[in-house]
Amino acid sequence: MPTNQGYQKVSTEAPMADSSRIASRSSSQQLMPPDTASVSASLESGEQDKVQSPYQYHGLRSIGRREWFTVSVLCFVNLINYMDRFTIAGVLTDIQQHFDIRDDQSGLLQTAFVLSYMICAPIFGYLGDRYSRRWIMALGVALWSGTTLLGSFMNQYGWFLTFRALVGIGEASYSTIAPTIISDLFISDMRSKMLAFFYFAIPVGSGLGYIIGSETAKLMGTWRWALRVTPILGAVAVVMIWLCKEPQRGQSEGSHNLVVTSYREDLKDIVKNPSFMLSTAGFTCVSFVAGALAWWGPTFMHFGIQLQPGNEDISLSSVSFMFGGVALLSGAIGVPLGSYLSQVFKKRYPRCDPIICALGLLISVPLIAAAMIVVSSSTAWAVTLIFFAELALNLNWAIVADILLYVVMPTRRSTAEAFQILVSHALGDAGSPYLVGVISEAVKSLRRTEIATALHEEIIEASGNNSTIAFESIDDSKETKFVALQYALFATCVVEVLGAVFFLITSFYVTRDRERAKRAIAGCQIEMSESSSNSCN
Repeated sequence: MPTNQGYQKVSTEAPMADSSRIASRSSSQQLMPPDTASVSASLESGEQDKVQSPYQYHGLRSIGRREWFTVSVLCFVNLINYMDRFTIAGVLTDIQQHFDIRDDQSGLLQTAFVLSYMICAPIFGYLGDRYSRRWIMALGVALWSGTTLLGSFMNQYGWFLTFRALVGIGEASYSTIAPTIISDLFISDMRSKMLAFFYFAIPVGSGLGYIIGSETAKLMGTWRWALRVTPILGAVAVVMIWLCKEPQRGQSEGSHNLVVTSYREDLKDIVKNPSFMLSTAGFTCVSFVAGALAWWGPTFMHFGIQLQPGNEDISLSSVSFMFGGVALLSGAIGVPLGSYLSQVFKKRYPRCDPIICALGLLISVPLIAAAMIVVSSSTAWAVTLIFFAELALNLNWAIVADILLYVVMPTRRSTAEAFQILVSHALGDAGSPYLVGVISEAVKSLRRTEIATALHEEIIEASGNNSTIAFESIDDSKETKFVALQYALFATCVVEVLGAVFFLITSFYVTRDRERAKRAIAGCQIEMSESSSNSCN
């Protein structure tokens, strides 16, 4: 094949003897997707058969023990990762009382974590495309486990906030890399199944975070012990990661010696990819909604259920346990259901992936709105509506990850994962918990002013005393707290509709960009097969 069709040949680069060594694989050469007739003709004429991947599995039983172990470890770490994130949400009221902080300061705890998480993601994305991913993940998990444990001993809000931010650095190292390892082990429908398994751990881990956090705090008599469970599991995870064997980049597609390009070229390529950028915008909206509901959901339900006659004394731990169970069950069904629908419909409707994501968001909107309205009158209806709303929302997780992996080249996937994390968190759940808290405090302030004005008029009418009342000194009632959070959380419905629009637009580009990535990989394989002494870049 001619080398002027978007490729440049480079000298032979032998595979690394030990994948655990941190050896640089950077290069100034480029792998440009060849959108040319010559490559298409080669594929159509049967040359693709020469370079088919030997790592294609024909069923779950055909997967080896080593692959199963690797995927299981990645899922376990993802599980405890999200357990750690939402343990605090299960004991948020206790933390507010301990540090004497308001709703906006409570939301800032999650925002600080997500800010450091998203800022560090591009760094680990760059490293993940060039160095040993096993080393990076092990060090990252050790870091977030240690900082979570140390944070549980802090007595000042400022220090507690600092350690929550440090947790984000460690988690960024893992989240940017783990999906790319799965993509290097599996391809096609098997990759979709394994991604569903991996992202199944997100809602399940979130639900367990509420449950284990609230129940551990209740058992030990303090919220601090809620933060000391995941560090123990994190230490186990570090050992398990070290026992994994890291696959070569592009292994599942049959490309073993792809050479990475410069970071600038990587970013330039993924930014020009419409399917990736639009699906990232849609996922940002999902992240915004999921972050707000996950952080404030138990507290909001607690205020709402307390307004029901006979439930005035219900504890936050009981509500957190209930909310965690709903999150766990909806995720256990929703994530694999999304992957299953994708596999069923993709054969006949190649553009179905982003459409399923859009429909999931649109179905979730009225269900969430209805749940927030009825929670103050019926717990059963509220729980049912929240379950189906989160189930529809959870259809997105595995599908969005799969879209990224099949429209982006193997040597750019960690960078793309990092970019998606940066954007989705910067505009999504980094600000949504804090924004909801700010809106909630603003609504409370307005209601205090109304109450103070009414009391002031009553005093003047009764005694003629023209003294003023400071509305800051008025204690918020349970109803005021509930209404304030209710108004704030209604903003998530608008964001969900916006996300659905982004996914629908993605459907116009996704098949073209998927074929473009396939042609680039296949063209590289064909060129390598023509000359074993050359490495394709």
